[in-house]
Parts: sequence; structure tokens; C-alpha cells
Amino acid sequence: MQGQRVLWVPGCDHAGIATQSVVERMLLREEGKHRKDFTREEFLQEVWKWKNEKGDEIYQQLRKLGASLDWSRACFTMDKGFSKAVTEAFVRLCDAGLIYRSERLVNWSCALESAISDIEVDSKELSGKTMLSVPNYEHKVEFGTMLTFAYPIDGHSGEIMVSTTRPETMLGDVAVAVHPDDPRYQDFHGKQCRHPFNDRLLPIVTDTIVAMELGTGAVKVTPAHDHTDFLLSQRHALPRLSVIGGDGKMTPICGQWLEGVKRFDARQLVVNALVEKKLFRGKKEHAMTLPICSRSGDVIEPLLKKQWFVRCHGMAQKAIQAVEDGHLQITPLFYTKTWKNWLSNISDWCVSRQLWWGHQIPVYRVEFLHSANKQEDQWVWGSNEDEARQRATVKYGVKPQDISLTQDSDVLDTWFSSALFPFAMLGWPQQTRDFQRFYPNSILETGSDLIFFWVARMVMLGTELTGQLPFKQVLLHSLVRDKHGRKMSKSLGNVIDPLDVIHGASLERLQQKVKDGNLDPREQEVAMEAQRKDFPKGIPQCGTDALRFALCSHKMIGEDMSLSVSQVLSCRHFCNKMWQTLRFTLGVLGDNTTPVGNLEKVSHLSSMDRWICSRLYSTVAQVEKAFEEYELHTVTAALYSFWIHNLCDVYMESVKPVLLKQNEGLKHDGGKVRPAASVILYHCVSTSLVLLSPLMPFLTEELWQRLQPFRTDAAAQGSLCLQPYPRSSQMKHWHFPEEERDFLLVQEVTRVARSLRAQCGLTKEKPAMWVVCSPSQAHILLHFGSAVWTLSRVSRFHIYCPEVALPTVSSTPPPKGCLVGVVDHTCRLHLPLQSAMNINKQVAQLTQRRSKLVPKLDEILCKIQSPEYLIKVPAHVREQMDSKMSALQQELKTIEDQLKLLQMTDRPTSSYS
Repeated sequence: MQGQRVLWVPGCDHAGIATQSVVERMLLREEGKHRKDFTREEFLQEVWKWKNEKGDEIYQQLRKLGASLDWSRACFTMDKGFSKAVTEAFVRLCDAGLIYRSERLVNWSCALESAISDIEVDSKELSGKTMLSVPNYEHKVEFGTMLTFAYPIDGHSGEIMVSTTRPETMLGDVAVAVHPDDPRYQDFHGKQCRHPFNDRLLPIVTDTIVAMELGTGAVKVTPAHDHTDFLLSQRHALPRLSVIGGDGKMTPICGQWLEGVKRFDARQLVVNALVEKKLFRGKKEHAMTLPICSRSGDVIEPLLKKQWFVRCHGMAQKAIQAVEDGHLQITPLFYTKTWKNWLSNISDWCVSRQLWWGHQIPVYRVEFLHSANKQEDQWVWGSNEDEARQRATVKYGVKPQDISLTQDSDVLDTWFSSALFPFAMLGWPQQTRDFQRFYPNSILETGSDLIFFWVARMVMLGTELTGQLPFKQVLLHSLVRDKHGRKMSKSLGNVIDPLDVIHGASLERLQQKVKDGNLDPREQEVAMEAQRKDFPKGIPQCGTDALRFALCSHKMIGEDMSLSVSQVLSCRHFCNKMWQTLRFTLGVLGDNTTPVGNLEKVSHLSSMDRWICSRLYSTVAQVEKAFEEYELHTVTAALYSFWIHNLCDVYMESVKPVLLKQNEGLKHDGGKVRPAASVILYHCVSTSLVLLSPLMPFLTEELWQRLQPFRTDAAAQGSLCLQPYPRSSQMKHWHFPEEERDFLLVQEVTRVARSLRAQCGLTKEKPAMWVVCSPSQAHILLHFGSAVWTLSRVSRFHIYCPEVALPTVSSTPPPKGCLVGVVDHTCRLHLPLQSAMNINKQVAQLTQRRSKLVPKLDEILCKIQSPEYLIKVPAHVREQMDSKMSALQQELKTIEDQLKLLQMTDRPTSSYS
């Protein structure tokens, strides 16, 4: 709408872990089969089948939400073209020496039987003993306790006690470490312990990494299952024994009594055996941090695995430098510190995933068919097997027919392919026309929780593979949480499907969706109970535009937003108000569909016309500035305020008598007032629809089309979303700051007048009122004329100001015995006592008001009478305090006078309404 070429490409990643988990649970539930009951090809067919049935749901949501995406370019990371880009990227990184294979400890999810990255590990803080549910365990498992047991010293009567939170790993202990300066263990240096279950000798080593104050000060060393112990094994050349397998069961190395036992069941068996051998020394609560797989909810098990890693340090430094040099802007700004801190401490990225769904890693194990030397770790890479074979013949100097290639069964981390999206979606590695026109992208807008998962990796790989940053600016929006401030989670039952808000959904339908999902039965019941509590009557139909407007009404940068359906409903009411406004406008314009005159040619503008035009200009300027600063909540607030509080509540109310020919007193205007007001109303409504279009595309388009017959410009006959967006620079001649400033008095007079009417119970009557004010205020009220009493809903305002000698100004003061409403210390409204007035109610209201004002006045007097007031308080502040005190004293005097007046009035035996 601003005349710029824009490309917004819809895309989905294949969500390797999440998708495979969903399909596995579905197959287990529906067919009673596990993944390994299928061949890889058969299982992938099931995944594609599920994807084709369910995978487009997010696209349907985006379409219903009115996202202006280029659907002809929709891109899926498992598409044939995209998959080629993934393979090409991996091969290029290998050629550049940025990908290598190594045996290291990785974060392993036994539930998924796959490695996951560091940033997919959540940390759960435990203050002490805690029972937690773990996938594939029927009963909860105990965590947050420290157990102590003893290792006998070989050839010695003594023992050395060690403490651990994971006693099941002691079968993989290869040493005991103590601090070299710990006085308790000076005699044990160089000695050995004997393992009670396998008779293995464990050396006692010294290392400063040991914390003497923690536990017993002696540490069991299990290099294959602990990151710190792995470091110790490198320092002291210790072996690494894996006692827990990828399936979470104990390995054969543990002995027949534990082999095949699940790790947390083995925990208790080990403790029982230690007790039996009289080596158990006690258990106590222990605060700890438990690593949890964000994908499966499983407790992470550090396991020693050979995996493929991406070297990140060099690329991370370039990403840091790009932000520091200003080539890449991150909004909000405070994330730049987070960006630098994380990338400065980044570890190499494990990209191997032990899944079947995803991009199979394009590396091949090489076997030499006619060689007795069977080396296991000979690998080559290539875009396909033929290229890999060619590379192998060159690398190893053999003939193509003398080698056998087997592709690695692992797949790449989903985030690897997602990191290529900014350029792979445009046809990279080919230099396509799209790639040349739209790369680098202008802006990436995404959730703040993806800054490391996705944003950093896009920047690193994009810079490395294309030589350019993938985008110039990153806009990180806040997370949408539920009305209680909780992150949306299927297991909590608080995920709000936008389609349910748009179309409405009964509680029964919401519950059925949970039942049809893949939740554990225990989580399913929790989720359904949460739904019954939050949506006892289901979700009412709200429509797309109300949902969009509600989302945009929250501050999108810097703080998470808590969204409730009631907020969306309030926006639906705004949509209804827009409909009503258009119906009124069409009624004013009539049935002859004559084009409405050009606003520029309107010669007779009233003060109200000038005011509403100026308010529209100010709103456009405010919207412009807010869009530039990505403050959508300011945009929605400005547009809502203009439509409701300026256009509907004020301007339309003030000109209704004119537009509906109810004001016979305006016949002398020569027929100029009504046509001008009609043009102004049409101009405000149509311009507001254009302003609202990006936020509420469906409703505004519908209303815009209904105004089409009245248009004069042929260019505006098309769709609203193709109209030029209003600019303040084109509307400066409609800026009347004096009218906007002066109208503040009119609004305050209106507010006080309505308040006096309400206090007196005059809900239908239009009494006369007197305004006693200063000359400048009198001129303002006269300037806005009939609009003042139309809005105030009084029959007439008698303006009393002796200093102003005009026929329209009353020469007599207000009568005695009036109720007084204070506008400010120079302007008051007087309403003669009415026979139908509820005296008791008036006295109660005035007394309540007095009780609120007296403490405020006392507080000010206390400050003013302080001995240090004149010394410490600046002169301008003292002036403000004096003015405030004077206004409070004057208002209190007015209240006292009114109370005396009411007390002298004969009260009826019963209150009138």
C-alpha cells in the first residue's frame, strides 16, 4: 500500500523430531506398531501420508488469518529443490573444513533415541526431593537427592566415600578424583579403589577441578556419562565405559543382573546392592538442576556418541561483528547483548539426529572390498553416491569398483535446513531471478525464543554460504501466552487454535481435539480439565479481524503478551461499531449513489469539521511514526481512539441534527452545512478504512466496497489492499492545532454537563445550564456553537461572562440555588435545581467527593507548611502546588455551598428517579 515491492514467502520446516514423534505415537495407538516394526521406507511413507493430511494446517491458519503471503512460492524444507540446497550446503561446509566427525558427549533423549542440541535442553530447578513423570515410566521417579556410598581402598582397610545424584552410573566409574589440597585424602594419593560389583581397580587421581566443599569432597569419575568427568578423562588418560544405551537401558558391561534394565529402575537396584554389601552411607535432599528435553519431556542423558559437528566459532565471530558494525540490526536493542554473550561462548553444533524423517546426511562410509585392513571410520561426502564414490577414489587412490559406500543413516538437525531458508527458498545455489532480486532479505520477524535456534544459525550459514548477511534487520516479537501468563502448551490444555477463535468452538469440540491428539493419557486429563475451567461454554465466534486487532493491540516488543478470548470479543464489538458507522454514513449519503464531492473543494467548514479533519491528520501522523517503530499497539490504540472517541462519539453526534435535517435553525446557511458535513463524514470513514486495512483486511474490504458507488476517482475502484496508504505529508493542510487545543475545553464542558445531568437523574430531559467562564473560554464555546449543547445534551447553554459584550452571551448571572460542576478554576457549570432531583443521592455524592478531596488538600498543606519547603522545592514546583491547592480549595468551597443549598431544599418524602 506504500508502493514498495514486497515478497513474503510462506514456508514450513519438516520438524524432524516433533513430526516423527507424532507419527510414531499415532501408529502405536492405531496399529499397535513401533517404528522399528517398519522398514525405513515404509515408515517414511506413513510420515508423508500424515504430512499430506495434517501438515498444511498451519497454512490454513495463515490463510484464514489473512496473511498476505505469496502462496505461489510456498516452500517446504523436504521439497526436492530445497533438499538439493541442503545437500549442497552440507558438502560445501565439509569442503571448507567446517564439518567434522568426532566422538563426544551429546545431549541424548532416550525417549527419542536421538541426540538434541544444547538449546533444545530446558533446565528444571529442583530445591530438593521431587517426584517427576518420565516418558516410558509408569510411576514417578525421584530426583533432587544426593546418595553417598563407599569404595574400599585396595590393599588397605580404609575406604573413600563419594556422593552422587545418579548412582546407576557407578557401573561406569573408572576413577575417583579428589582435590590435591584436600587434607582428608592426602594419604590416598596414588592408591586404588576396588569396584564392589565388577572387581575393577579405580585409581584415585588429584585434580583442582574437584570442589572440596561439595558432598564428601571425593568425586566418582564416569567419563561416558558426565561432561566434567569427560574432561577429567582427557586430562588423566582414563577409559570411557558406556553403561547406559541409547534406549535408556543398562548395557551388557553392567553384568547380567542389570543388563536391559531401564536406567531409573536400575538406580534402586544399585542402591539395594550397595546396602547389601554394607557400602551405602546415606541419602539427603539436594538442590540440583535437571536437564530436560524440550521435545519429549525426557530427562537428558549425556552419552558418548560419534556424531557430525559444525565448527561455529569463526562464523559466530562474524555474526557478532555484523551487529557491532551496524550491518545487522536487532530490535529490540537489548537482545544485542544476549546475541554477543551466546555467540561468544558457542560450542560446536552437533547436527546428527538419529531419526528417519529428515534430510539423510550426505556422507558415506567407505569399505575397501579387497583389503584386509577394515578401518571403520573412513568417510567421504558428496551430492550423491556417484560424486561420493569419485571423491573416495581420489582420496584413497583406489578404483571405483574396489570400494563399497554406505550412507550414514542419521539425518540432519531440522534447524540446519531451516537456517538455509532465506536463500534456499529463492532457488539457491542457482543464481535464479528471485535470488538476485530478493536476496538479501530486508527483515526477519520472528519470536524472541528463536534467537539462537534459528536467527543466529541463519546469519552464520547465510554469511558463510552466500557471502552476504541473509537479512538487514531482525525484529523479535514477544511470545503469546494464555490469559494466566503461561506459555501455551498442549499438555496444559491452554493452546488456542486461531481457527477456533475465528469460527468459534464448543467445549465438546475442544475436548475432542485433545482426545484426538497424541498426549499421554495423564496429560490428556490435565489438558481437558484446564479447558473446562477456561472455556466452560466453549469459545465464541469472534472472526478474523477481531483476532488480528486483539493481537496487534498488545505491545509486541519487549514483553510477553497474555491473550484472552474476552479481549478478542471486545475487538469484535469494535467491528460491530464499524458496521454501524458505515450504515449511518450510507444513510446520510442516500440512495442515488451520486459521487461524493472532493474534500479539497469544500468551501464551508464548521469548527467541528476542521477539528475532525485535524484529528484525522494527527492520527495518520501517529500511525506513521508507530509503524516505523514497530509499535503496533500504538497503531491500534490511535485508530480505535479516532474511530470511537472522535468520529462516533463526538463528530457524528454533533452533526447528526444537520445530517438528519433535525436542526431547523441552520436553514439560513444556504444549504452549505449539510453537504460539507456529508463530505467530511465520507472522507473520515473511507480514510479510516484504508488506515485499518493492514490490521483488519476482511472487514475493511467489505465496508470499502459498499462505499464504491460514491467514489469519484476511478483508481479507487479496485481492492482496498491496493489503495495508497494515507500519508501525513499529503494532509498537512488539514492540520488545525488551534481547534484540537480548544476542543479540549469543549470535551471537558461536555463531560461535566453530562455528569450534572446524571447526578440529577435527568437521563431524558435536556435542561438549560449556565456557563460562567473567562473571556477566552467564552470565545471557544461560541466558536464551536451548537456542537457544545448537542454533545452536552442540554436545551441551551447560557454563557455568562461580563467581560464579553456579544449578543450571544448572557447578561445575567445564573440564578441562585444551582448545582455547580467544576470544569476548572475559571469555568463552572450551573444547573438550576430540578423538581425531579433526588436530593438524598446528590448529598451522598457530594459528601463522597468531599471526603476524597479533603485528604488531598491536607497532604498539600502538610508539604507547603514544612520548614524545608521554601529551601528545597524549586519555584516552578511551588507554583504548581499553589495552583493545585487553590483549585482544591475552590472546589471544596463549591461543594460546601451546594451541600448547604441542598440541605435548605425541602426534601420529598420519597426519592424521585
